[in-house]
Amino acid sequence: MSKFGVMVMGPAGVGKSTFCASLITHLQLSRRSAFYVNLDPAAEHFEHQPDLDIKDLISVEDVMEEVGLGPNGGLIYCFEFLMQNLDFLSEALDSLTEEYLIIFDMPGQIELYTHVPVLPTLVKFLSQPGALDIRLCAAYLLEATYVIDRAKYFAGSLSAMSAMMMLEVPHINILSKMDLIKDQMRKKDFKRFITPDTSLLEDDPADLARKRAGVNIDAHYADPNDKDVVMSGASFKQLNTAVANLLESFSLVSYLKLDCTDEESVAAILSYIDDCIQYHEAQEPKELPDEEYEEAE
Repeated sequence: MSKFGVMVMGPAGVGKSTFCASLITHLQLSRRSAFYVNLDPAAEHFEHQPDLDIKDLISVEDVMEEVGLGPNGGLIYCFEFLMQNLDFLSEALDSLTEEYLIIFDMPGQIELYTHVPVLPTLVKFLSQPGALDIRLCAAYLLEATYVIDRAKYFAGSLSAMSAMMMLEVPHINILSKMDLIKDQMRKKDFKRFITPDTSLLEDDPADLARKRAGVNIDAHYADPNDKDVVMSGASFKQLNTAVANLLESFSLVSYLKLDCTDEESVAAILSYIDDCIQYHEAQEPKELPDEEYEEAE
């Protein structure tokens, strides 16, 4: 029988572990089983203790100390080491039944989702028939506050599309921490950010603020090392426009909204995950007890 799993991904600080904890709590309240796998070798604090933790195999701190690598290089080293010791995963996951939702809490380093081929290899190992045979979907989180900064929003959306194309598994994109922007943006205005398109650049708050202040930067005389100058220059605008056009052309990225403080919001995201992995379709129909058959007759 197939197993079912979700890989929770996204940049650092977007609330991946918080979402995993909310998802586990909701599953428990719904009398469903969850198996929590932490694959972030630098994670330290958990609301729910992982059932399987990569740090029992290798940690970034040990790699940095023994091999002399930095945090990002150490994380890549940890994943390469994991790929050489995949029995660490298979021994723990092999005995799980289809009743479990296996939740993989992934690290936030963007290299893993852009150009390092480690994650596609891991996905193939987890999902290949005849072995673990896990029906996987990816849940890519982006912080909802990014919509205030158009550059961050489009950069995050581009990384989401990169992960979608790289992993080649059913994929949902999520704007997390919706509770943080309730007082900053009207629901009507927020709907525009569900699907990225170039029209969002026309009313960039940062650009409008500079125009109201009468700021006019001459690129010929401005200091190229000044961050504010770079972020407000014509080249940066052209870059954002190019990224927006790319996203709009492929039309692959759209978002669901998540507020981890709202149980209905978590339940809605879980329903999308179940739909992606076809969880309910794989469940065996339950037979009615004899007395219920008699009543039905």
